[in-house]
Amino acid sequence: MPQTLAAADAVELAVVERSGFVESRHVGSAIVLDADGLSVAALGDTVTPILPRSSLKPIQALACVTAGAPLEGERLALATASHSGTDRHVSVVRDILDAAALGEDALACPPAWPGDQATRDEVVREGGEPSRIRMNCSGKHAAMLLTCVVNDWPTDGYLAPEHPLQVHIREVAERLVGERAAATAIDGCGAPVFALSLAGLAKAIHRIGTSSERSPFALHRSAGALVRAVREHPWTIDGPGRADTIVIERLGVFAKGGAEGVMVMVAPDGTTVALKMLDGSGRAATAVALRLLERHGALAASDVADAMTRLPLSVSGGGQVVGAIRPAF
Repeated sequence: MPQTLAAADAVELAVVERSGFVESRHVGSAIVLDADGLSVAALGDTVTPILPRSSLKPIQALACVTAGAPLEGERLALATASHSGTDRHVSVVRDILDAAALGEDALACPPAWPGDQATRDEVVREGGEPSRIRMNCSGKHAAMLLTCVVNDWPTDGYLAPEHPLQVHIREVAERLVGERAAATAIDGCGAPVFALSLAGLAKAIHRIGTSSERSPFALHRSAGALVRAVREHPWTIDGPGRADTIVIERLGVFAKGGAEGVMVMVAPDGTTVALKMLDGSGRAATAVALRLLERHGALAASDVADAMTRLPLSVSGGGQVVGAIRPAF
C-alpha cells in the first residue's frame, strides 16, 4: 500500500473558534507556487501522495478536450464542475449528451439529489427521485462520454481504468504533474482518481491556470480556453452562493475544491495554491487558500476580507454568530 500523509507531518492550517475558545483545529499540508511556478512556501508534507478527488477535474476535462471532445464555453466549464444540480446545470449537461447522441442512461455516475436546496425541494415536490444527471459530477461524465463517441471508443465501461479514455486521462495527468501516479483509486462518482503529490498537483494546476490561448502548443491553448470558460461562467463550476463560484466571481481566481478537504486555486497573476486538510473537512479550505494567496501578494487583503464574509465561515450559538472558522495564520 502506498505511503499516505501522517498527522505528524501536517501543520495547523485553520481553527474553529467559539466565543473566544478554540474548539477545533484543522491540520494538513499546503504549497504555494509563484507566478513562475516556483515553490515559495511549503506547509507540512507536500511530497507524499494524496487523492485530489474533484480537484483533478480540470485535468480530466483538459484530457477530454485534447482527445478531441468539442467542448467550449459553458459546456467546457461544466466538464470541470462539481455542480449543485440546478436546472441550469442540468440543461448544459443535456446539451453535452445531445452532442454525443446519448441519453441520461449512458451516465455511469450514481444517482443523487441536487446539491442546491431550492432545486432539491422542487424535485421532491414534483415527486422526483435522485438522478444521475443531477449528480455533481454529471458534467464530467457527459464530457467523458462525448470524448468516447468522437474517438469511436466504447461508451460501455468508460470508467474502467484500462479503458482508452481513462488511459489517456492518466497520461495527460502524469504529463502535467511531472510524476507517475502512485496509485489509482475509485472516486465517489465511479471514475478513476490518481494518487499524486500535492506539489505535483500544484504544478499541474499552475500550468493550466497560466496557459495562454495564443500558445503555439495545443495543450496550452486548450488549458487557456478551459480557464477562461470557468472565469466567464463561474455559476457552472459550483452553484449560486457556493464557495468556488463566490471566489471566482469576486476575485477572478481559478478555483476547484475536492472532497476530503482538497483545494486548488490560481490567482490572476498565476500564483497557485494546493492544499489538503488531513481530517477530510473542506469547510476551511477556501479560506486558507485565499489567505495564502493574500500573504504572497497575489490578492489584496481588502478583497479577501470581503470574499470571506460571503463564505459559510460563521459559528452559531443560540441563533447568533458566536465565532468563526478562520485560517490559523
